[in-house]
Amino acid sequence: MISKPILITGATGKTGSRVLARLKAAGHDARSGSRKAQPPFDWDDPTKWEKALRGMGAVYVNYHPDYASPGAIENLTRFTRVAVSCGVERLVILTGRGEHHVQLGEEVIAKSGLDFTIVRSAWFAQNFSEGSLWEPAMEGVVPMPGGDLEEPIIDIDDLADVIVAALTGAGHSGETYECTGPRLLGFAEVADILSGAMGRRVDYLPISFEDFHAELEATSGTVFADIVTSIARETFDGRNAKIGDGVMRAIGRAPRDFTEFAQAAAAAGKWAKAA
Repeated sequence: MISKPILITGATGKTGSRVLARLKAAGHDARSGSRKAQPPFDWDDPTKWEKALRGMGAVYVNYHPDYASPGAIENLTRFTRVAVSCGVERLVILTGRGEHHVQLGEEVIAKSGLDFTIVRSAWFAQNFSEGSLWEPAMEGVVPMPGGDLEEPIIDIDDLADVIVAALTGAGHSGETYECTGPRLLGFAEVADILSGAMGRRVDYLPISFEDFHAELEATSGTVFADIVTSIARETFDGRNAKIGDGVMRAIGRAPRDFTEFAQAAAAAGKWAKAA
């Protein structure tokens, strides 16, 4: 069990904000690891790492912008060395599935000499409600490459529960949790589910990787578009069309279905149009 404070890197992001809120609600001394925190934490500024890591018992590692970024693996290696020198005991890292650079990042964490857990995630359901695909969904389309690709999309709330368990509980040391939703979904089916939840038609729009990049660039910038498109080109070949048991193994329950996510997101007003 971790009794010292817990640092959440990427604390203002989709997963980090949820993990931080859960830890605080459970009474843990959880610290925000972000550029605006005190002390600040910035993946691009190693001079700030020691002050942020000193005294921490565990750290949620959510590397930004991506493990495929130039110099990311070297930077992560440097980070683990600082963590060791600061007395950190446990690292819990979030990664994606089937990516070459991610595997290199996981190796860095596994060889750090610290207690570690790898949380390897499928595509986020929240990409459609608060991420890069929100705007297209509001316009009535799900523009994705990959043709008939199927993906076991996961609700980030499930991921957050797994990460909190790994940060605070016993029995997670050295584990790799492959976290997915409970079933494979094609993007045409995703569009149908969104249609039912939103109360208006959403259609799957098969597009090229070039058009996919252009869509992402328009909403999220060139750097993000380059990274995500590169990952999609690498992994949209069917390698991830399989169900993982990470959620069940980590927290003892099944992951939420995408339909349940979509209905809850709609009820929360995620796709409500301005009056």
